[in-house]
Amino acid sequence: MKKKVIAGLLGTAMVASLLAGCGSSNNTTDTTADTAAATEAAADTTADTAAADAESEAQSVADAAGDVDLSNADVAVMYYTYGDTYIASVRTALDAKLDELGVKYQDYDANNNQTTQNEQIDTAIQTGANVLIVNIVTSGSVDASSQIVEKAKAAGIPVIFFNRAVEGDEDEGKVLGSYDKCAFVGTDAPEAGHMQGEMIGNYLVDNYDSVDLNGDGKISYAMFMGQLGNVEAIYRTQYGVEDANKVLEEKGKPALEYFDSSNTDCYQVDQDGNWSATAANNYMTTNLTQYNEENKNMIELVICNNDGMAEGAISALNDKGYNLGTDDCKTIPVFGVDATDAAKQLIKDGKMTGTIKQDAEGMAACIADLTKNAGSGQDVMAGTDSYNISENVKNKIYIPYAMYTGEE
Repeated sequence: MKKKVIAGLLGTAMVASLLAGCGSSNNTTDTTADTAAATEAAADTTADTAAADAESEAQSVADAAGDVDLSNADVAVMYYTYGDTYIASVRTALDAKLDELGVKYQDYDANNNQTTQNEQIDTAIQTGANVLIVNIVTSGSVDASSQIVEKAKAAGIPVIFFNRAVEGDEDEGKVLGSYDKCAFVGTDAPEAGHMQGEMIGNYLVDNYDSVDLNGDGKISYAMFMGQLGNVEAIYRTQYGVEDANKVLEEKGKPALEYFDSSNTDCYQVDQDGNWSATAANNYMTTNLTQYNEENKNMIELVICNNDGMAEGAISALNDKGYNLGTDDCKTIPVFGVDATDAAKQLIKDGKMTGTIKQDAEGMAACIADLTKNAGSGQDVMAGTDSYNISENVKNKIYIPYAMYTGEE
């Protein structure tokens, strides 16, 4: 369009010039003036078009942001570690959402160190961050989360916590209720454990004889816990077994039996608190040297607090010839939580049995909505009625879990 306007104006100028050449020499000055006017008009048209283009681009950004002004938003996103597979999926989704909003943001990796995260928050505030998004390192610690709230309050900026609990049930509302520019986006911690337990129980009822490798009428299980003191880990460890037992007992089957009777905790925990595949792999590899089919005490079921640990356990089983996804090898049922892409592929390949989907995209979308509110000066919880909000704490949003066994 711009080229056509300029071409038309220049064409008019050329005609005027030719007409001047056929007439009196006195028309030269008038023709020159006409040409200059035409050139000026073309320049004005070009400037107008450029301005319109810029306005259109600005409007596109405004539309993406929901017609709010986010030009001054400076967002700092704090992750407890980049190494967590599920958190990595949230980060990818959230980066995309923040890009859509057109806000300035920076991601930080605390590498599972609360002191490091606190220092990163101080740096972010000092360098101009006016919205904090925090995946806290020390989950469930009122002391740790209160320190972060105090930093945000002193700076007068909003803080949005996500994924990892900022307070335990006994302290519910103590932190989140202490600051009106604060919110939490996470999950109802017990829900994943309940769902996993129900899934395991139903699977065992349908496949009991094939799972009971030594035919003793009981199912021997291993449990891999992600982190001591973590609310999600505690409930997944508890209800993953309790609810499975409830289903089994309702069908006249005996309760699950932990494979190592000397371990009264009935779990093996990642001592580094990383919920890692490496920890589960190391444990499972060691377990299988003593607890195996040759000794007639094989671990017959593996329950994991997350999919990363499930991957590690499956790798150890693969090394012993199990869970290869072929018809001629035995498969030990392995269950996780998160429904990561890797876990979905393992399920598709017949190497893993099931997982509980923790919706990374849904969590990122909710965080982005709250960020839009915070970055534009609105109440952080504005327009969130469609979300599942805690009955007890008005600024706590739950993203629902879902069972996943290979079908979306």
